[in-house]
Amino acid sequence: MIEEKELLDKVLEMGAYKTGLVKVSDIRFERAFRDMCEANACGNYGKCWMCPPDAGDIDVLIEEAKGFQKALVYQTVGQLEDSYDFEGMMEAARVHNELANSLRQLFDTLPVSKKLHLGAGGCHVCERCAKLTNEPCRSPELAMASLETYGVAVSELAAQAGMKYINGENTVTYFGALFFSE
Repeated sequence: MIEEKELLDKVLEMGAYKTGLVKVSDIRFERAFRDMCEANACGNYGKCWMCPPDAGDIDVLIEEAKGFQKALVYQTVGQLEDSYDFEGMMEAARVHNELANSLRQLFDTLPVSKKLHLGAGGCHVCERCAKLTNEPCRSPELAMASLETYGVAVSELAAQAGMKYINGENTVTYFGALFFSE
């Protein structure tokens, strides 16, 4: 059995701004959240194996995620010079993805029967996805899809985990979650 408070504290120590646990049965999944991916706001649509349309059928992914008991939600918050600070947003995304990759090692040690780690805005394991050269994924055991790819209502998930979706002027907030069953 996982000592949940200890796990949440460890994720904070590793660099998360906030953490929380949510029952997966309380999470809202919606096919429409995949539309954000198809709008290609992040630029990864069709360019990453872990992003739509290549990540898989949305209904299948939603059912997969619903098969877990709990989700450990974590967030990072980056400071921006102003609301147009694209470089600051990309730096905050880099920091978030480094945390997600560090957390993978921690999550691999957990005594759980199954787990699914979802991140923010694309995989980011490889510097350049093999999809771009029409090759298979180089690191399928490390590859990470986004919460939106699985149809998660991230703003609602944030509230359920006791977090703010928006953390003030001139900030950018990123989310990740480990879905698991004991």
